[in-house]
Amino acid sequence: MPLFEELDCQNSPIGEISLRRRRIPAFGERYIYEVKLGDEFLMSSMFVAAEEALSSLGLAALEGGNLDVVVGGLGLGYTAVEALKDKRVNELLVVDFLETVIGWHKHELVPLGKILNSDSRNRYIHGSFFDLAVAPHTGFDPNQEGRRFDAILLDIDHSPTEFLDQSNAGFYTTENLGLMAQQLKPKGVFAMWSQNPPEPAFEALLKTVFSRIESHLVSFYNPFQNNQARNTVYVCHV
Repeated sequence: MPLFEELDCQNSPIGEISLRRRRIPAFGERYIYEVKLGDEFLMSSMFVAAEEALSSLGLAALEGGNLDVVVGGLGLGYTAVEALKDKRVNELLVVDFLETVIGWHKHELVPLGKILNSDSRNRYIHGSFFDLAVAPHTGFDPNQEGRRFDAILLDIDHSPTEFLDQSNAGFYTTENLGLMAQQLKPKGVFAMWSQNPPEPAFEALLKTVFSRIESHLVSFYNPFQNNQARNTVYVCHV
């Protein structure tokens, strides 16, 4: 078993994106999968607790069944797979701007691709989450204009103030969050991951659109720094 492999590397509209896997003998024989954009690390399978919590916390805030859910940002698939563990989910739309990332899952270059491909409730949507979010008359589902959802779960930017691409910054306004909220059903939920502690300015912004918000700290062990790291999951109710 090699210690390092680059599985794919392609140009994308926002820069060169690559998928790698490595083994670190101190952490055992398992492979660690990593996604990089240029020289920037986007995600590692070493740290997925908060991505999973985005789904578990977001969906736990919902009542009833037959849930229709949107996940913005595919990554390595952990948020999507965690959502599908909830048996109440009727259909999951996973929106990603990068066709390359969707291809990694469809062709099962990443471990969770097989799980997503084998679940008939899952559907990949190639498109810009941020463009679709602010167009409620057409919306996220290309097969059903104006469709509304029980939950929209977002994990794309590093935080509400640190963006994967600078063009995403315009999404974080009362007007655009309000357009996205129009795509939620009554009592629906918007949840979002951030790598940073809760940001009071962003919480205040969310309160201009949503009736109630909760900011959850998610802790996990970082073996590289030998400490507990913390991310945030914001859960917002219409």
